[in-house]
Amino acid sequence: MQILENTAKKYLSAISFLGILTFVILNDFNNHSNNDWITILSLTCSILILNYFLIKLPPKGNSLSMDSSVFLACLFLYGLDFTLDVLFVFSVVYLFIKRKIKWWQHLFNFAIYTMMLVSTNYLFTITGGEIGTVEIKQILPYIFSLLIYFATNVLFIGVYFLLEETESVSSVVEGMIKEAVATYFSTILLSLVLAILMKSQDLFGLFLYICISVLLALAFKQHFQLFKEVAEKANKDFLTGLNNHGYFKELFEKEVQLAKETGQPLSVSILDLDDFKKYNDLNGHIQGDHLLKEFGTLLKEQAEAKKYTVARYGGEEFALLMPQTSRHHAFSFLNELRKKTNDTYFKGVDGLAYGCLSFSAGIAEYESGVYNINELLNKADQAMYAAKDQGKNLVRIFNEHSEYDSQKSLAIEKDLEEAEQQLKIFLSKDVYTYRHSKRVYQYAANFSKCIDLTDHERKTLILGALIHDIGKLEIPRDILTKKGKLEPHEWEMMKKHVTWGKEIISTNKKLEDLIPLVELHHERYDGNGYPYGLQGKTIPKLARILCLIDSFDAMTTERPYQKTKTFAEAIVELRACSGKQFDPQFVEPFIEMIKMNDTVELETKVLVTK
Repeated sequence: MQILENTAKKYLSAISFLGILTFVILNDFNNHSNNDWITILSLTCSILILNYFLIKLPPKGNSLSMDSSVFLACLFLYGLDFTLDVLFVFSVVYLFIKRKIKWWQHLFNFAIYTMMLVSTNYLFTITGGEIGTVEIKQILPYIFSLLIYFATNVLFIGVYFLLEETESVSSVVEGMIKEAVATYFSTILLSLVLAILMKSQDLFGLFLYICISVLLALAFKQHFQLFKEVAEKANKDFLTGLNNHGYFKELFEKEVQLAKETGQPLSVSILDLDDFKKYNDLNGHIQGDHLLKEFGTLLKEQAEAKKYTVARYGGEEFALLMPQTSRHHAFSFLNELRKKTNDTYFKGVDGLAYGCLSFSAGIAEYESGVYNINELLNKADQAMYAAKDQGKNLVRIFNEHSEYDSQKSLAIEKDLEEAEQQLKIFLSKDVYTYRHSKRVYQYAANFSKCIDLTDHERKTLILGALIHDIGKLEIPRDILTKKGKLEPHEWEMMKKHVTWGKEIISTNKKLEDLIPLVELHHERYDGNGYPYGLQGKTIPKLARILCLIDSFDAMTTERPYQKTKTFAEAIVELRACSGKQFDPQFVEPFIEMIKMNDTVELETKVLVTK
């Protein structure tokens, strides 16, 4: 890190020296007439005004300064020497106005602008541009000028950020292009507008341009303020003023992505006020709303002290997003919050069971292999219900080896019956897929008893195995039942069954735990699978298990487009693909299960192959 900082400082020094040297060599320091100085000072004042009245752009509030339009218009009308003098005067004045900015930053900016203007001038003249004229025939030189002006800025600034923030080249360039490309296209158009105005009306044209620019800046400022207010209302819960459910999930997605990239811990918690219905019955709904507001204020104060994000999740439920926080630190924080809530007096809580306000909370921590935020929220929810079941006023950490008997658990018998009804559609379309799904289901039921799975995971695996190919309902029958190898376009369509399957079961909320199995059972451990090319433990555990089971059945049963393997041959294939297609931790246990359950068939097929 220290080496990178030293390199960044050397880079700043080198660019600053190069820019000043360029300025000294190329500027003739001509003696200007009084009229020239009036123009120089007028342009300098214009640039200062434009730097003060920045245009705010929604949604992020990025600022667009039109100072570059003045520099470019000056360059097109008066040439390089004149423009460099304007830049020099502006930089000296700006140094005194912005004394809080470090001197080396002023120097670096001056050097960058110098080299941007010099490179733009040379390309403009080389491509046929004529100084002092503004004509449509020079449109190509103007475009080339924009490109070199933009490219020079991206190059010098991008390298600095690369050295300073240790980001990749691609991410730095991509970020700058996204942020700046619209700005620079606006700049070249505005510079031409200014050049036309000044060419015909001289300084009065400059005055008109500045007036229009200031009015635009003020209008955009009001527009941006209105946008912020509307966006804030859309993202806030109207009663408590906390973040609402939808906005919380947006922030959660970003934090999960950050945790994946950095490896930093991330915890989430669901809180539910205990006996809130009873409180409403005793005190009325208006007082209940007042209690939610007061508790929301307390929760927000405590969360903001730790830089946590808090939201009203729904009804009397609240959610906490705790970046860079392990489950154990999250537990300590929430337990302290629970005690503080107990000790804080709220009107009307005397009639509750504990004689005070209390909540039950569940905590889940992000781990590699987590499919999406809904999986984490479900875990936190299950832990919260476990706290409820144990008497309320408790905080529980989700433990995947514990069984949470909650209303959120899958009622497997009923769900299997419903899934079986959906699966029977295949009987009339593709009997192979129906029979394949039934066999994979049976393998999953047997294998789930041989490995360390929670009851919830076992149920999810079995049910997911039964309907994992449900998306093939969308595949045309002639492709499903085609004899021989599929054409490339047919194979691409076949691969889409995982996405279509996800869409089908997403319509049933209680089956959302099955989405990873349906969508990701063709991902490979080495990252060469589909649809996303996930690798290793980033693939959810149950999807890795289903991939193994599904592949084994596919290898050992008749298929239209591939030769059937014996069990012995399939076992050899499983071991050969261990660590490549399959997670090695499940390969041998699955093989042992196959040997135990199918000894007679296995021995028979071995003899046949001999």
